[in-house]
Amino acid sequence: MPDSQPQPPDGATADTTALLLCSARLTDGRTVDVRLSGGRIEAVGTAGSLTPRSARVDLRGYLLLPAPAEPHAHGDTALTADSPGPVSYETEDVQRRATEAALLQLGHGATALRSHVRIGDVQGLGPLEAVLQARRSLRGLADLTAVAVPRLLTGVAGADGLAMLRDAMKMGAGVVGGCPDADPDPTGYAEAVLEVAAEHGCPVDLHTHGDDPARLARLAAMAGGLRSEVVIGPCAGLARQPRESASRAADQLAAAGVTVVCVPQGGCGAVEHRGNAPVRLLRAAGVRVAAGSGALRDVSNPVGRGDPLEAAYLLASQGRMRSKDAYRAVAGAAREAMGLPEVRVEAGFPAELLAVRGERISGVLSLAYSRIVIHRGRVVARTSAVREYCDSAVAVALELPRQGRPDTGP
Repeated sequence: MPDSQPQPPDGATADTTALLLCSARLTDGRTVDVRLSGGRIEAVGTAGSLTPRSARVDLRGYLLLPAPAEPHAHGDTALTADSPGPVSYETEDVQRRATEAALLQLGHGATALRSHVRIGDVQGLGPLEAVLQARRSLRGLADLTAVAVPRLLTGVAGADGLAMLRDAMKMGAGVVGGCPDADPDPTGYAEAVLEVAAEHGCPVDLHTHGDDPARLARLAAMAGGLRSEVVIGPCAGLARQPRESASRAADQLAAAGVTVVCVPQGGCGAVEHRGNAPVRLLRAAGVRVAAGSGALRDVSNPVGRGDPLEAAYLLASQGRMRSKDAYRAVAGAAREAMGLPEVRVEAGFPAELLAVRGERISGVLSLAYSRIVIHRGRVVARTSAVREYCDSAVAVALELPRQGRPDTGP
């Protein structure tokens, strides 16, 4: 079951206004025009070959890519690191934080987001209600899906959590989540989550440090029999296990079809351990690996940026992944993990696109300043950067690249 299905704003029909993207550079080096219509890519042709029907955007100097997706956000706790007192979980405050966080990440390029929301304890279902309200207010700008994350699910104390989890799914949570590591019976917790997911036909997304290979093996065995998609992460603890043990766990996860979402930027609302999953080992075993952002300026990571291109940069610079594979972890693989349709810059595919000033993926991951974000065939966010030097004649004489002024760009 996908995280979200494209829906028009309440009381409106789908946007069918054509948009022509002119002179965009693709990763294979071609410069093309791309026509969008009805939320999809209608045609791709050599630069200057497509006639604009209405609006056009000049993408000269920009690299056009499938848009990233954010598979691991925490909208309910985002932007709370500098709170002067106790963090408020009133519905209005959580909705404001979740909305602002989603817009920040949309500006970075993520047109679809999966937000893990804690339920239970004193707040009950209030934070989930707030994130669902944020989802409705963002419709047409970005697709936001809520993951219900209960604290306890086993024993006498877990009975209320299990009932609340079922209520959360009825309210509109799209994914069954949780943190087995925090429950006295992690295996029983995972069993309960998988049972609720089977009842509602929903995907599963579990937080786990992944520092117990035997526990991962049991989870893989249980997940192998579930029809719905199962995602786990951040799994940083697996990197600290003996290689033989970690490799065996990776093989079991791959056989069960479990996806691992790592968090290269560090920090996660429910799993405080730092570090990153053993990405190369997992990929070598055949595990699908995606990357998310985790905390966005909350106590787990007060400087978290929520930028998928930064996550890709860290995978390339520290995880020794090729640039194109690192970008795929935050784009194609992230969308797969979320059950969303594939995106390519080809006719017939969804018009979920990101244009970044630059010529190649490696340069984009290094200097991704100016960005244009396209969701369902229309421009929904722009970020323009200007770089100037006091003696600009030097740069001009040497024909050095620089960021253009906003009034000369698209």
